Amino acid sequence: MTEEAEVEPARVVVADDQTVVREGIVMLLGLLPGIEVVGAAGDGDEAVKLVAELAPDVVLMDLRMPRCDGVEATRRIRSEHPGTQVVVLTTYADDESLFPALRAGARGYLTKDAGGDEIVRAVRSVLSGDAGLSPSIQRRLLERLSEPAPPAAPAVPPDGLTARETEVLELIAEGLSNPEIAKKLHVSTATIKTHVNNIFTKARIKDRAQAVRYAFAKGLARPPTG
Repeated sequence: MTEEAEVEPARVVVADDQTVVREGIVMLLGLLPGIEVVGAAGDGDEAVKLVAELAPDVVLMDLRMPRCDGVEATRRIRSEHPGTQVVVLTTYADDESLFPALRAGARGYLTKDAGGDEIVRAVRSVLSGDAGLSPSIQRRLLERLSEPAPPAAPAVPPDGLTARETEVLELIAEGLSNPEIAKKLHVSTATIKTHVNNIFTKARIKDRAQAVRYAFAKGLARPPTG
């Protein structure tokens, strides 16, 4: 006679910059079967440090946090600690939040109106190698797949630009100012200024007009027509 092996609880870190929300999520998770909260972080930097120290199975990651946002934290965790999965748990379900998070390596995406059962399912799904997406997010992905594809960017960014610097350059080519880019990417204006300076240095350009021409020449953006 054999007994079914007991499933080990998933070890989870919660990352959210709002103390009340973070404590509420931790309290909720403490009531759910198969979940063990091993740490809580107030921003992305702290989340990355906790992952390095605790090696959790999953991070429940908010997106809009100070110092280091959830997208950048997800990218760092998946690069430096591939044994830890990331499930986004956020208020926002717009394309500007969803797709950067998935590209950064998040395997799950839930909004904060998700119930406890849905959170458990998402955690278990990502640990088994599946995606942990809410039904509304799955619908949005299907809608996006049916839309016409945008112009393809080079597979490897030119002149040693990072993926984030390339993203900033594309937005410069669209005519956005530094504050507008910062708002769109949910980071500080100072961070965008640093990216812009790095772009100018790497691409050997002197101003935004040259940056726009560079983006067109390298296929990172299309000149306006008509």
